[in-house]
Amino acid sequence: MNNIGARIRNLRKEKGWSQEELAERAGLHFTYVGKIERSEHQVTIESLEKVTRALGVSLEEFFHLVQPVKEGEYNETLTRVINNLLNRSAEDQRKALYLLEFVLKWKDE
Repeated sequence: MNNIGARIRNLRKEKGWSQEELAERAGLHFTYVGKIERSEHQVTIESLEKVTRALGVSLEEFFHLVQPVKEGEYNETLTRVINNLLNRSAEDQRKALYLLEFVLKWKDE
């Protein structure tokens, strides 16, 4: 699954919506939403605007964390951590942060 499809799926699931519900709110066909999420169809900018509007996020917010970190921007370990969290739900990201802070605090003691 590509990053755009994964991001749409995660935002949709965070709201507890089915593909059908997102499609209805965005004015799109539910099979189209499914194909976008599975990267079987490239989304147009017009459709992406409809989807993000339905999800209650701006295009800027949507793309803020879509692109993976490029090699060399950070050390390899930090790059892997960031890339593993990019398309996770906000709740999963909070849990990962909690665990990381717990481990680091435990190590410092």
